[in-house]
Amino acid sequence: MSQTTSPISGVALRYASSLFELAQNEGNADQVEQDLVGLGQLIAESDDLSRLIKSPVFAADEQEAALVAIADKAAMAPLTKNFLRVVASNRRLFVLPGMIAAYKEIAADARGEVTAKVVAAHDLTDQQRAELSETLKDVAGKDVAIDLSVDPSLLGGLVVQIGSRQIDTSLKTKLNSMKLALKEVG
Repeated sequence: MSQTTSPISGVALRYASSLFELAQNEGNADQVEQDLVGLGQLIAESDDLSRLIKSPVFAADEQEAALVAIADKAAMAPLTKNFLRVVASNRRLFVLPGMIAAYKEIAADARGEVTAKVVAAHDLTDQQRAELSETLKDVAGKDVAIDLSVDPSLLGGLVVQIGSRQIDTSLKTKLNSMKLALKEVG
């Protein structure tokens, strides 16, 4: 797992590690991961929720009540709800996206997986995801979990990042390279 000197990533890693250890002891690490992934998607999709967790204007009890309501509505595991309560009461919600990312990385590492961040021009079908996962497994030497995001500006192709390694097969990059080459010639 990559280590950085950022204090936020240190806090995120400590919280995620503690949560993962508790979840493993209870035997529901996968359920907690699903809960956190779903919550991460909600945060990414909702400007209001993102503002709630990042803004110091909201009181800790307001943030806690809102997150517990979301956790109840999403039928999250009791451990996940308690974790959100602790994070809110400790005024660390602004680090929650980092905690989610760190938890996913810790869980994948425990399963012997590596996560590949994939940016595609459009959403991939299940068959395309499976084929990409198998291809990346040959490259990485481990099972590969795909963290997919969509960026239509790529026009086509993929940008894949595994650890510090990046493979860019996007049409956008190829067109920019051709444009640069043409400028040098002319």
